[in-house]
Amino acid sequence: MTEDLWQAGCERLAAQLPEQQFNTWIRPLPPAQLVSDGPDGVVVCLRAPNRFKLDWIRSQYAGRIEATLAELAGRPVRLDLALAPREPAPAAGPSAAAGAATPAVASILASAAAATGTRSITETLASGGFTGSSAERRNGLPNAPAPAADASGRERAAPPMPRHKLNPALTFETLVAGRANQMARTAALHVAGAPGQMYNPLFIYGGVGLGKTHLVHAVGNALLKDRPDARVLYLHAEQFISDVVRNYQRKTFDELKAKYHSLDLLLIDDVQFFAGKERTQEEFFNAFEALLAKRAHIIMTSDTYPKGLVDIDERLTSRFDAGLTVAIEPPELEMRVAILIAKARAEGAEMPEDVAFFIAKNVRANVRELEGALRKVLAYSRFTHKEIHIALAREALRDLLSIQNRQISVENIQKTVADFYKIKVADMYSKKRPASIARPRQIAMYLAKDMTKKSLPEIGELFGGRDHTTVLHAVRKIGDERQRNPELNQQLHVLEQTLKG
Repeated sequence: MTEDLWQAGCERLAAQLPEQQFNTWIRPLPPAQLVSDGPDGVVVCLRAPNRFKLDWIRSQYAGRIEATLAELAGRPVRLDLALAPREPAPAAGPSAAAGAATPAVASILASAAAATGTRSITETLASGGFTGSSAERRNGLPNAPAPAADASGRERAAPPMPRHKLNPALTFETLVAGRANQMARTAALHVAGAPGQMYNPLFIYGGVGLGKTHLVHAVGNALLKDRPDARVLYLHAEQFISDVVRNYQRKTFDELKAKYHSLDLLLIDDVQFFAGKERTQEEFFNAFEALLAKRAHIIMTSDTYPKGLVDIDERLTSRFDAGLTVAIEPPELEMRVAILIAKARAEGAEMPEDVAFFIAKNVRANVRELEGALRKVLAYSRFTHKEIHIALAREALRDLLSIQNRQISVENIQKTVADFYKIKVADMYSKKRPASIARPRQIAMYLAKDMTKKSLPEIGELFGGRDHTTVLHAVRKIGDERQRNPELNQQLHVLEQTLKG
């Protein structure tokens, strides 16, 4: 009876909770066991695999689970949370790292095999530090593989770079999927499977370090895997600008047209850099029209949606918006955890789940910062010859954490939001309620709850002595709207980036 009740409860929770949360926290749990069934109600025992998960479920989901089961049972249900018996540790081997994640997190990571050509932490630091993917991707260059040695022990020169300038490590398999990039990833898969058919052009926008570049490289790599003879080119917008300038100086525009108009797939990053460059926009417009006419596909990325681009010809922005425009959002907590575990695995390290959650909760801006924090922790672990645990992660990231604690305060949030929406800081504390003031005030409350450790009553006090229920309403309202409104999400992302420096 209890197993049926638990199954029905899980089905209802799956409909109520975000998919990522349900798959991470609820789905992996074993069925609840009946402890007692008396006149005062039902008591069921739910076992969690470790202390961290137990505490998290107790604080975040226990009340909802009890209410759901009680509603289904038609009588009170009390949840008794306990630790599951420890299983024997698995033998060390190639599959040992996979056991670090729960089944739910493992399912998220299933499509995220370790990227190829990854250097070790020690090798990277010895060569001058992490030349991070940001610089390499901006220039459209693949990650340079370590030189191989021939039979005599001498290093062989690395093979020449592919003309398409794609990074072979950036594929759909190495992209950690989640709610934040779900729509963009699905659209990209459609394009890779049938280029020139639908979603043409595909316009992907979002803040820095969220995976836009990874996604466009993945499309190019997938197409070349199916069609090795396809003409594919990836480049940053600045490279296109340089091409236009070079051909303008040489008066060789026929060469420019031959290069771009003959492509099957054009992948171009950060088109917002075209702003104010009239000749570049003219040439890109010509290439754009030529490619669409021959049913070639165009994928572009930007830091904002097409209509938000400034100093770009309207005939271009209208065409950008004519296909499919999708946003990539900052990754949610569970997705950040999955990314950390996947990236650690790619570096040949095992990342404990509680440490991954610690890092993910403190680094929320983007994937690039997340990778940087991970590398610091891995390097610190290897240099000190210590196992990875929360205390070590806290020590490795002490500078980052101290900066965050020093910079992000409710007062700083109020000032930043007031400046952004062009209102007075005093309006944050006032009793004025016009939409032009009330809306920024709610956004500031939302950011205060999300980015500081202040309680709801403390935040309410700092906003002119408001009740904690007012703060809770603002937090829930802005949080819900953020999921549905890309423009608001973009504004919040800009504010978060500003506050984090």
